[in-house]
Amino acid sequence: MTDDSDTYGATSIQTLDGLEAVRKRPAMYVGPPNERGLHHLVYEVVDNAIDEALAGHCETIGVTIHNDDSVSVSDDGRGIPVDEHEDGRSAIEVVMTVLHAGGKFDNKSYQVSGGLHGVGVSVVNALAERLEVKIRRDGYVWHHAFERGEPVQELERGRQLSPEAATGTTVRLWPDREIFETGEFDYATLQTRLRELAFLNAGVTITLADDRDGTSETFEYAGGLTEFVTYLNEAKTPLHPNIVAIADRANADSGPITVDIALQGTDDLQGSIHAFANNINTREGGTHLTGFKTALTRVINEYATDNDLLEDLDERLSGDDIREGLTAVIAVKHPDPQFEGQTKTKLGNSEVRGIVESAVHDGLSTYLEEHPDTAEAIVGKAVEAAKARRAAQKAEAVTRRKSAFDSTALPGKLADCQSRDPQQSELFVVEGDSAGGSAKQGRNPEFQAILPIKGKILNVEKHRLNRVLENDEIRNLITALGTGIGDEFDLNACRYKKIIMNTDADVDGAHIRTLLLTLLYRHMKPLIEAGYVYASQPPLYRVRYRGNTYDAMTEEERDRIVEKKCGGNPTQVQRFKGLGEMNPQQLWDTTMDPNNRILKQITIEDAAAADKMFNVLMGDAVEPRKQFIKEHSPEAEWVDI
Repeated sequence: MTDDSDTYGATSIQTLDGLEAVRKRPAMYVGPPNERGLHHLVYEVVDNAIDEALAGHCETIGVTIHNDDSVSVSDDGRGIPVDEHEDGRSAIEVVMTVLHAGGKFDNKSYQVSGGLHGVGVSVVNALAERLEVKIRRDGYVWHHAFERGEPVQELERGRQLSPEAATGTTVRLWPDREIFETGEFDYATLQTRLRELAFLNAGVTITLADDRDGTSETFEYAGGLTEFVTYLNEAKTPLHPNIVAIADRANADSGPITVDIALQGTDDLQGSIHAFANNINTREGGTHLTGFKTALTRVINEYATDNDLLEDLDERLSGDDIREGLTAVIAVKHPDPQFEGQTKTKLGNSEVRGIVESAVHDGLSTYLEEHPDTAEAIVGKAVEAAKARRAAQKAEAVTRRKSAFDSTALPGKLADCQSRDPQQSELFVVEGDSAGGSAKQGRNPEFQAILPIKGKILNVEKHRLNRVLENDEIRNLITALGTGIGDEFDLNACRYKKIIMNTDADVDGAHIRTLLLTLLYRHMKPLIEAGYVYASQPPLYRVRYRGNTYDAMTEEERDRIVEKKCGGNPTQVQRFKGLGEMNPQQLWDTTMDPNNRILKQITIEDAAAADKMFNVLMGDAVEPRKQFIKEHSPEAEWVDI
C-alpha cells in the first residue's frame, strides 16, 4: 500500500503559463542567478539595440547604472512598435510579456540578429522587480511599466515630439532580489562587454555611465576588428607592425554572409584567437573557427614551402606551431545562424566553414605575397615553435607519458579520498607542507583529497609546454587530476569535480593562486569552463567572546563583530596570516567544512578580457603591468607588508 503522496498521475503534471516558467527556472534563460545572470539582463537589452544598429537604424547606445541599483539602456533606433497587435494588446506589451514574440523570426525586420529565439527582453521583464519602457516613435513619447513580468498600467501616450526629434527606446530595469543573489551591477563587467560590442560593430558609439561615482566613458572604434587586435596586443610585442585585415561577403541560400578577420603575430608563446557570430562570443568555436584554422594552416605552409622557409624541417608546420603567439579575431554575420542551444556558444552552420576558408585563403595569400616581411616573420615564429615541439618530443615525450600519464601511481604527496565518484570528490590544492599536514588531519577523508604544493610553481605564461612539464609540482597536479594536459587533455578523465585552491590570505598566497590559474587557463581551460575550479576564502580573523567564536573576512567585518558581538571587549582576536597557523580543527571549521566554508567559483565570462589580463599580469612586458598597478592600486582592499 502506498501513501497518497507517492501517487503519480495527471494531477502531478504542471504547466507554467506565460513568464512563470522563467521565474521558476531563471538559469535556463540567463544563467545562474548570481552576478553572471544579473549582468545578462543588461546584455539582452543591449543586444536588441545592437540589432537595430546591424539593421542600419541605430548609431548610439547608452547604458547607465543608477544609484538605486537599476540600469537603463537607451538607443536611437526605430523604437519598439506601439500599435495594436493582432491579439488586441499593444505590440510593446506583447514583446515584453510573451516568450518567443519578436521581430527576428524572418529576415524582413532584421537581416542579421543575435537574438533569434525571441525570449530576450521578455525574460528580462520576467526577472525584473520593475521594468519601465520609454519609446520615441510615431510622433510621441510612449510609456509602459511592468512588475515581475506583469503590466501595471496601460500603454500611455505622452508628449508630442518635434518633427526633427530622434526616435528610439529606453528600457530601465530593477532586478528582482527574490531571484538574484545580488542586485549590484559591476561597472567593469559591463565595460568589458560594451567595449567588445563597439569593436565588433565599427561606427556604433556606446557610452557607459555610473551615477554611483560619476564614472563614464565612450567606446567608438572606426577601425573595428583591427583596433580590437591592437587592444588585445597592448601587453605583447608584435612580430610585424601592420595588422592583417580580411573582409569578404558571400551569398548563401539564407542570404548574405559577411566575414571579417583581423590578425597579428606576436613573440608570445600563447595564442589568442576569438570567434564571434552575430556579436555572440562563440567560446566553443564552431564552423567559422574551424574554417579559419584550416585555411590559416594551409596558407602558411604553402607560402613557407614555395619560398623555402622550412629550413631543415622534414614535415609541415602544424596548426599549433602557426598559432603560437598569434592574436586573431574572427567575426561572421549570418542571417540565419544555428547556435547550439540558448547559450549560443558554438556556431553550427556548415556552409560557414567553406566561406571562411575561402576568404582566409584568398585574402591571406594575397597579403603575404604583397608583404614578404610580414610573411617571413610569421613563418619564422612558426618554424621556431616547430623546432621546440620536435625537441620536446624527442627528448622528453616518452619519459613524460610513462611517468606522468600512463602510470597508475599517484603522487606521493597526494592524500587521496576514499570516494571514486568524481561528482562527490574534492581536491584541495594547499599551499605549503605545514598547511597540507593540517588539511590532511582536518579533512573528511571520504570525499576530500589533499595535494600540498611547495612554493611557487613555474609561470607558464613565459614557457613552452616541455619546460612546463619539467616542474615537479605541476606534474604532481596533472597526475592527481588524471586529465593529462595540452593535446592529451581529457575532461572526462578528471578525478574530481571540485578543484579548490587553498592558499594563504596574503600576497604570496594570491601570487600562488594566480600562477595556478594561469596554468589551468592556458593548458587545462575546460576545467574552468566546466565549473570545476574554485578558490577557498579563508578568514583573516577569528574573534572569541564568552565561549563564542566569530570569523571575519575583512578588517571592517572584524571591527563590526568586536563592536556588536563583543561590546568592544573581545576575549581574543586572532589574525590568520597563513593556513599553516591553523590547527586541523580550525582549518576544517573555516575552510573545508561544506556547511561553513566560503568558495568562489572561477569562471571565464569574457575570454578576450581574461586572455589579455593574464598576459598583462603574467607576461614579459613590464610597462603594461606597472600601468595596471597604478590605475588599480586605489581599489586594493589590503596590502600585505
